[in-house]
Amino acid sequence: MHLSVLYRGRLSSCNYDCGYCPFAKTYDDRETLRRDAEELARFVSWAERARHPLSVLFTPWGEGLVRRHYRDAMVRLSRLPHLRRVAIQTNLCVGLRWLDEADLDALALWCTYHPDQVDRDAFLGRCRKLDRRGVRYSVGMVAMREHLDEIEAMRAGLPAHVPLWLNAYDERPPGYYSAAEVERLALIDPHFRYNLDPAPSLGAPCWTGENVISVDGNGEVRRCHFVSERLGNLYDGSFAAGLRERACPNACCDCYIGYVHRKDLPFQAEFGRGLLERIPLRQAWAMPAAAAGR
Repeated sequence: MHLSVLYRGRLSSCNYDCGYCPFAKTYDDRETLRRDAEELARFVSWAERARHPLSVLFTPWGEGLVRRHYRDAMVRLSRLPHLRRVAIQTNLCVGLRWLDEADLDALALWCTYHPDQVDRDAFLGRCRKLDRRGVRYSVGMVAMREHLDEIEAMRAGLPAHVPLWLNAYDERPPGYYSAAEVERLALIDPHFRYNLDPAPSLGAPCWTGENVISVDGNGEVRRCHFVSERLGNLYDGSFAAGLRERACPNACCDCYIGYVHRKDLPFQAEFGRGLLERIPLRQAWAMPAAAAGR
């Protein structure tokens, strides 16, 4: 059995102050950070004892890599012989020397560029350092209308092999994007429409709860971040009895880390082992002539 684990601990602090994020500039006190580190270490120890192939995606509410315990966890997990992939969502704000200790065949980064928080050239400089190290990574942005030119500039600045994925702006009013803007965004991210206008989910076949699970700091297991049904606990092994084929109980799933696991959508085939870090199997982007001449 291959099991993909979406781990979200109690960390919620972030060094960025994005207006669209409810956790911008939140603060975790020392006790919260201590408990988060202990719980993460317990999870890593569980992964080390596992005897089946694993993939792990860290999806912290805040920025994990500013905390040493997340960097150390990434390194330890990357070295496990049965670990296929370990990835984390990050704003890429930290130094990169810690990556020199990791097995880069297993590690990947899901990076997000926030143009109101960091200079584009500085962010691209960090991406170039990742390329020199041979790190697998994707880059993403929230597709706000005021950032359309910046989105295209970021796409032009990234190497062709690096995907630029786009999330639709969550707080958008009806008609927020024009048809022309949707086309413009879809030229950069061919999967943008799945995020903008997700297909109905109720009854759709899904891998979550079968070979994909969500785990919190206490080891409580649910099928995914968006379904509250408890399957058991990771550490006493009770979750395993609850793993089975399931259909989605939600009317809609509009987050990549949810709908990417649907069996009726093309992501498993198109992304393969790059599913968790949001890297498709084939990525060689070139700016269309119409966009280049804008």
